[in-house]
Amino acid sequence: MPADARLRTLISVFETLTPATVDTLAALYADHAHFCDPFNDVRGRAAVARIFSHMFEQVETPRFKVHSAMCEGDAAWLEWTMHFVMRGRAQSIVGATRLRFDAQGRVIDHRDYWDAAQELYEKLPLIGFVLRALRRRLAAG
Repeated sequence: MPADARLRTLISVFETLTPATVDTLAALYADHAHFCDPFNDVRGRAAVARIFSHMFEQVETPRFKVHSAMCEGDAAWLEWTMHFVMRGRAQSIVGATRLRFDAQGRVIDHRDYWDAAQELYEKLPLIGFVLRALRRRLAAG
């Protein structure tokens, strides 16, 4: 667990997130926080809460496991895996998050980095076949 209290709190809330605790997570973000991932680019605490609430509507039993974290000054990085069930099949997405905190210790910038093609689209029946074939054709080895 990282030494930084802001990061410890955030990790704890992420790893125990439920529909009932989305507001607890949102409270860790500044009013004007920026959130960006492969599908969303929003500003504001309420918009961040909507993204995580929407996640619970789209997939079953989502949960995050943070594998590593580091913080220097107002910047932090997390390496994580999101586990979930979609259409009856267990899935996972591996990613990283870059965070920035304001002077009050709230998140003002949250950017998720993960490969939507590899981690999600390639696992879909029809488009997945095409993307996997394209990846094999473009690979160096």
